[in-house]
Parts: sequence; structure tokens; C-alpha cells
Amino acid sequence: MPSEQATNQSVERAVVVLRALAEGQSERRVSDVAASAGLGPSTTSRLLATLEQLDLVERDPVSNLYRLSLGTAPLAAVALNRHPVHRASRMVLQELATSTGLGANIAVRRGDRLMFLCNFEGARAPKTYTQAGHTAPLHATAIGKCLLSALTGEERRALLGDELVAHTEYTVTGHAGLDAAVTQVRRSGYAVEVEERALGRASLAAPVLDADGSVAGALSLWGPVSALLGTPIGDAAAQPPEGLVRQVIETADAVSQAMGAH
Repeated sequence: MPSEQATNQSVERAVVVLRALAEGQSERRVSDVAASAGLGPSTTSRLLATLEQLDLVERDPVSNLYRLSLGTAPLAAVALNRHPVHRASRMVLQELATSTGLGANIAVRRGDRLMFLCNFEGARAPKTYTQAGHTAPLHATAIGKCLLSALTGEERRALLGDELVAHTEYTVTGHAGLDAAVTQVRRSGYAVEVEERALGRASLAAPVLDADGSVAGALSLWGPVSALLGTPIGDAAAQPPEGLVRQVIETADAVSQAMGAH
């Protein structure tokens, strides 16, 4: 019988291989998976063969390239559908996207990143590759700033480190600026981000609370700067219309109430 340590190591390596397949191109060579996973080619090949037998990966019969199998879909779907924030938000989030014509997301914090649970696109929202399971930086998004409002300044610095990555010239890269943004979230109940993560785009977000009053997630409305703010690009002082802000906050409140918050 293999030792407990050996068994754990095998599980860890298998998970690393699955995550390597989830990154980058949809189909990958064994050598590419091995390089991403930091494993030897022979070890990676054996792990892929085992995962293929378990219907978690599949190999193209022509190219011999590997990809994640649809056998992973039921596992991901069950995890997502059983998450309380996803259950409470899906219907009202879709209504928000439809009524505003913009994109609507909901996310939770996973370590030093946020993870999207679902995304809906309104008629005025540009097509996006944001999907359930995708991650994004906390400091460069309105939804991330709402999630960070659950932490103290010391906790944020310990979580994110001293260097905050700049995604555009408008990204908040200092903790003093991030502290100010989080304070504004706590004061007003919402956050606004303009071109911090992607040029030409803006987002408006509000936190979602659980029955204990803790920040359990956050939802956001996003789209072109002109559509969300009603102003051309370059107006740093622009803010979303009051009615749109109220709609986002009320939607977040509806999700919070569904989760037992008062």
C-alpha cells in the first residue's frame, strides 16, 4: 500500500496537471503540460493517462493533444450551483443585465484574487470572455474593492503585498489610494472603477452580505465608459447616474436578503 504522503503527493500532482490544462490553449502537448505543472514528462504522461481513464481529461485521436474532458463539467456545475452566493444572485443578476443592457457579474474572494460565479451580458455590453471560474485582480476592479472592504488595511497589505500591479495607467497602485477607495465603499455602499483594468471600460459594484453581516461576495455592472457613466472617456470626475447606482445597490441588497442578511 502506498504511504499517505505518497498518496497526497499523487493527488497534488494530478490537480496541478488539471490546472495546467485549464490555462492557456484549449489543447496542449504533454511537454507543455509538464512545463506548466513543473513535472517531468514521464510523470505527466502517466498522470494524464490516469486522468483520461477517469474521464477528467481527453486526448484528441488525431493530434494526440490533451484537453479537459466534459467529465469535469458535472463537478464544476455542482460546486457552482451549491454555492450560496450563486444561488441567491443568479435570477436578479440576469434581470439587472437585461434591464440596463450592460454586463452584470457576481464574484467572491478566493485568496488574493476574485473569482466570478456568473456573468450576464446585456444588449449594450461588449462581448466578454469572462466566465464562471475566471479570476481577476482585487485592487483593479470595483467588485474587488467591495470584497476588500471586509478586510482591515493591515490585512489588505498582508494579502496583496507592497506592489500592486498596474493594468493600465489608471490602476490604483498604492495602498493609500486603495485604502481611500475601500473607505468610500464603506461610506457609500458602492464602488466605481474607470479604466483601471481595461481601457474604455468602467464598472459599478456593491457588496453582498450574509446572515452575519459579513461581506460574502459582490456584484457589478460593467460596460463601455460612455454607457456606464454617460460621459466620454477621459472625464476622471464622472460618476454613474444616481438611478443606476441605486439599482445596483438594491440588487445587491436583494441578494443579501436572500442570504439572510437584515
